[in-house]
Amino acid sequence: MTTARVLIIAGSDSGGGAGIQADIKAVTMLGGHAMTAITAITAQNTLGVQGVHPVPTAMVLAQIDSVASDIGVDAIKIGMIGSAETAAAVAERLSQSDLAQAALVFDPVMVATSGSVLADAATIDAFRALLDRAMVATPNLPELEALGGEEAVLAHGCSLLIKGGHAEGETVIDRLLETGEGEVARWEAPRIDTKHSHGTGCTLASAIATGLAQGMPLEPAIARARDFVRLSLHDAPGLGQGYGPMGQQYVRNDGLFTGPALNQITLPATDYAVSVAFYKQMGLKQIVDSPGAGAIGGYARFEAANGVTLSIHVGDGAAGGATAYLESGALDAWVAYLARRGVRFEQMPKDEEWGWREARLADPAGNRLCLYQAAEYRRYPPWRI
Repeated sequence: MTTARVLIIAGSDSGGGAGIQADIKAVTMLGGHAMTAITAITAQNTLGVQGVHPVPTAMVLAQIDSVASDIGVDAIKIGMIGSAETAAAVAERLSQSDLAQAALVFDPVMVATSGSVLADAATIDAFRALLDRAMVATPNLPELEALGGEEAVLAHGCSLLIKGGHAEGETVIDRLLETGEGEVARWEAPRIDTKHSHGTGCTLASAIATGLAQGMPLEPAIARARDFVRLSLHDAPGLGQGYGPMGQQYVRNDGLFTGPALNQITLPATDYAVSVAFYKQMGLKQIVDSPGAGAIGGYARFEAANGVTLSIHVGDGAAGGATAYLESGALDAWVAYLARRGVRFEQMPKDEEWGWREARLADPAGNRLCLYQAAEYRRYPPWRI
């Protein structure tokens, strides 16, 4: 098995919420191998940054050379860069032959979630050389403004992912722009109401880099990275007194890979209350409680410790026995592949009212299967308890 090798050039967060620590969590959870060139050491917690100690430029380059010469690099993520001198030196080093083909995701870190400044004016000015080398830049709205706006970034020839987390409103909109084409993709999702969002930008950029290192095109890599970030926000453990860390370590079985992943089964039930009590007794956590009648009435969903879910369904929806669910982050492509090879479907991919996209079929013995894509809506539906 080929392991994607991701080099992270960024600062260390002693509180473990952002920076190198968040990067390593994201790369590891998505199946890559994380390597690091630390640009700065910070004394930092959920309340703010108490101190920053830049790592000398020569040492940053030595870390890059060490891993590149031995392990090799498939993709690179740059976050907090430390100084203008380091930014210029790293840009020059990454343009050399052994690293020139590695996809570069540049997250121009300027201000921490707490509001602490992490890049001075000279360093921001030096970001131009990194934009020239990048495949995609991932600024938030204040960072984009500091870089001169959309056209100023696109003038460097890189793609631009504009993150909408700092905008107003209940819907977060992220937009992907290309030089000469304008907006080529956008993603919209409900805002997740939590203050435990420290490290969102770092996690997103490293997750994108991991996808690129694994051979994914840019748009699918971004889509998967966004799902990973949103699940990490839902799973935030609530640590610290301020802007706490996310829960990357708790993201499980949520359609983040091409698939298939067996992670959900629905069983028929005759007595809702008795069945709910039974599965609670088994140690499962109930996450959906819909005891009423109708197509989705008499329905309960439970979550196991590894993120796998099990549902019970009383009534018409349970006719015919159990249904096994196989999830893929590329449902339509997967179903099209199977259909071309003679697999017959009772339902081709269709968006359902509960937020899943589903295709349905039966195996040779008549057992019911559902191939689907749900991401956060499997474990975190809007009506989760």
